[in-house]
Amino acid sequence: MIGLTHTSQLTVTDAVTAVTMGSGDMPVLATPAMMALMENAAMLAVAGHLPEGCTTVGGHIASSHLKPSKLGDTVTATAIVTGVDGKKIEFKVQAHCGDVLLGEGTHLRFIVDRNKFMSRL
Repeated sequence: MIGLTHTSQLTVTDAVTAVTMGSGDMPVLATPAMMALMENAAMLAVAGHLPEGCTTVGGHIASSHLKPSKLGDTVTATAIVTGVDGKKIEFKVQAHCGDVLLGEGTHLRFIVDRNKFMSRL
C-alpha cells in the first residue's frame, strides 16, 4: 500500500466556512473542513485495497493551516500512504489552493471490519 495516493477536492461555500462550522468568525475555509478533506483523501487512497467488509477510520491527524481560502476557491487535499503496520496506515497529507500550500501534516487511519466496528456502538 505504501505510495498509494488520492486527491480530493471541494469548493469553498458557506457550508464549510469558519463562521458556519463554529471554528472562527470569518467567512473563510474552516480548518476542520480542510482537515476533513485531508481525511477523505486518505480514506479514498486505500479504499480499493482493503479486505472485503473492511474500511478505515481516522485515529489521529496533525496539520498546519497556513493560508486562508475565500468563498468560491477550489481546494484540493492529497494523501500519500507513507507507512503500514498491521491495521495501522500512516499518511502524509497536504492541502492546496492552486499552487498555494494551505496546510500539511500527517494522518493515521486504522483498518476495521465494518460489522464488528458498528456492533460495538
